[in-house]
Amino acid sequence: MPEHTSHPSQQAAAWYREVDCSIGEFEALVRLQTDKASLAFASEIQRNIPVYDCSALESVLNDPGAQPRLLAEWARVMLDGAGVIVLQRAYGDTEPIDAATVVFESIIADERASGVSGADHFAKAGANDRIWNALEKLCLLKPDIFARYYANPFLAAAAVAWLGPHYQMTSQINVVRPGGEAQQAHRDYHLGFQTVEDAERYPAHVHHMSPLLTLQGAVAHGDMPIASGPTKLLPFSQRYAAGYLAWRRQDFRDCFEAHCVQLPLAKGDALFFNPALFHAAGSNRTPNISRMANLLQISSAYGRAMESVDRAGMCEALYPVLRACRAEQRMSDAQLDAVIAASAEGYPFPTNLDRDPPLGGLAPPSQQMLCKQALREDWSATQFVEALRSQARRREAR
Repeated sequence: MPEHTSHPSQQAAAWYREVDCSIGEFEALVRLQTDKASLAFASEIQRNIPVYDCSALESVLNDPGAQPRLLAEWARVMLDGAGVIVLQRAYGDTEPIDAATVVFESIIADERASGVSGADHFAKAGANDRIWNALEKLCLLKPDIFARYYANPFLAAAAVAWLGPHYQMTSQINVVRPGGEAQQAHRDYHLGFQTVEDAERYPAHVHHMSPLLTLQGAVAHGDMPIASGPTKLLPFSQRYAAGYLAWRRQDFRDCFEAHCVQLPLAKGDALFFNPALFHAAGSNRTPNISRMANLLQISSAYGRAMESVDRAGMCEALYPVLRACRAEQRMSDAQLDAVIAASAEGYPFPTNLDRDPPLGGLAPPSQQMLCKQALREDWSATQFVEALRSQARRREAR
């Protein structure tokens, strides 16, 4: 991120620590105000958040000269401004939303009947429902509905504005039923899904880079009055550079609750925000509204390695060697960790969250974690290979 988005004390740090996070600096940022005069295309500002009327912007999207200026404005807002934009009437015709909603409700019913429960990363388990990998499930069940749903130029434009071309779309359905509790304030994928200890291991420049790799979005599948609990948002909070470490601290969560805002959404509205923005789904206090949103998590094309590597095969070949080295003390723990880091997959995503859910944390165990556990507990090679292959099967798409 540009230097002016961080405070001097943060700029000087090569590594961020949770204990060093300053609630005073954070509060100063979240008290900033959006300057309407700097926004050429926003129809209004609601509670510091720029709102764009898509029905008035269709000609802009179709104008090769004007479109780049609109997308640049959206990117500027998400990087240095409020951090979030609302696109009213992103779906002028909500028929594709209604058709997709029917499919999603049937998936939820089928998954409930089969005992599948889509755990939420940041909220208590309960009456709420989540469909993991709703993108693929909708496409395979009803490709005609999928095509109509994603043939939306505003969704595509928002993705290009933040990530550029060749982005990778994923989505999860979240349904908060009457009485559903709010999430805790958090930041999102990637660094938002790391523990404090892991996040502190990443240098400061990676904390700056992480938000540029993902765009968070949501499409309202029904009207969402405030009482139904639309997403709570904290404008300008994405500008706090050490926020991936700060969001779990109670003083930062208290600040979030004191200053966060919610906007009502209508069916067909969409919002997009920087994944570093502090946010949380709200509580549903209505007696009869099941609040359904399609949560879009769109990734940069650059989040990929150059070569395909059979890391599971490497782990199977290496494990007897590493086990012997550990037993005979021919390698230190640091040396063993270095070999594992060079061979096993260290990142737990992407995975099949239906079969490999984030139980007890924000992410399931990685291949590296499994290797280290096996060595620590002195598993046999047969036991390790069986566990490794079982993990691989859980991660498969089907």
